[in-house]
Amino acid sequence: MNDTNAEPGRITRAELASQPHVWQQALDLAEEHRELLPSSGEKVLVVGCGTSYYVGDAYAYLRNDAGLGRTRAAIPSELDWIDDDEHIVVISRSGTTADVVELVERYGATHRVTAIIGDADTALGRLCADRTVHLAFADEKSIVQTRFATTGLTVLRASIDQTPSSLVDDARAALAASLPADPSRVQHIVFLGHRWTNGLAQEAALKVRESAGFWTEAYSMWEYQHGPISCAGPHTLVWFLGDAPDVVVDDVRSTGATVYVNDLDPQANLPLVHRLAVELAALRGRNPDTPPFLNRSVLVTD
Repeated sequence: MNDTNAEPGRITRAELASQPHVWQQALDLAEEHRELLPSSGEKVLVVGCGTSYYVGDAYAYLRNDAGLGRTRAAIPSELDWIDDDEHIVVISRSGTTADVVELVERYGATHRVTAIIGDADTALGRLCADRTVHLAFADEKSIVQTRFATTGLTVLRASIDQTPSSLVDDARAALAASLPADPSRVQHIVFLGHRWTNGLAQEAALKVRESAGFWTEAYSMWEYQHGPISCAGPHTLVWFLGDAPDVVVDDVRSTGATVYVNDLDPQANLPLVHRLAVELAALRGRNPDTPPFLNRSVLVTD
């Protein structure tokens, strides 16, 4: 019997708990990474799948809102066009995600491409050898991404001066905080975001689905009352990533749902989400280190 089977979730727990440390490492390398990542005025396309796409979406909103140049995030299989002057940033923990590799092979000779990866000795690492943000120190053994995704977001935020000085301390606080609700009493979780935190909300929901196979949703905060709120009830946890306007909170509470919001940086909520996901997985007899039907890298393309 291997260690993972002997103690389900051991790997994920250790990796999620390391986030303050690896975020600080990323911040210490911020100037080195800044040289590789898009500069002010460039048009930017961020490409990734799943978690990587949600990280890219958060960065795109932050960069647009900072007035640094048009920025968009896309899933490679849904990408309609690429402008001639777009700086392409690809995100892939494994460095082997098939449709991301294919895109770089197609556009690498005509576009400036930068890769954020966990393993440089891979197809993407070789294709982007001179333009790689290598986050080996944040790579993971677990199939489910925790620290690599949040460290990648730290790198991107730092490159546009959007990391608050409290970020690492907030991550530590998230690891020490009480869980937002008793995992044994929750049946449904909704994450709500706004602008850059929409991507965080989607990523939070994905983590709980992947780790625990749990009923989880994510919406733009101002869209929630336009239908999805009808699924809320006494066993629902509605988690705001960022501001929680009274007009939305009051409507959520009227359903009997539990409302959760804190004063941490929205990104720092993700380690707390990871902790809840692991506890939910344990209650359901599921190993978050190796969830069913998932692999570290998706290699199949159409």
